[in-house]
Amino acid sequence: MTEYTVEFVGTGETIEVADTETILQPCIEKGIAQEYSCRVGMCLACSAEIVEGEVTQPAARGLTDEEAEEYALTCMARPQSDLKLDRGKYPPSIEDDAATAVSEDGAAADDD
Repeated sequence: MTEYTVEFVGTGETIEVADTETILQPCIEKGIAQEYSCRVGMCLACSAEIVEGEVTQPAARGLTDEEAEEYALTCMARPQSDLKLDRGKYPPSIEDDAATAVSEDGAAADDD
């Protein structure tokens, strides 16, 4: 078992994570305010942008292969090196879905 340092940029928070555990596990244990919901790699609530380093996350079903290279789902991702993560950053597909929902809500409100 190898341990890696995971730093959350902009927060000053750093944790040690074994390559056999998900990044979310020690976050919960150490009281780090990492958001999560489903814990099965689908909802993307725990998404973080990978600023530096590598993870493995074969069960991160909510990400495309391309997104999985740039974003980590902390409930599924296991470190493969020291990491720098930017929490609360979501893949473009989620941002696009959110923008579409706002546009649709705005259009529906105008129809009233």
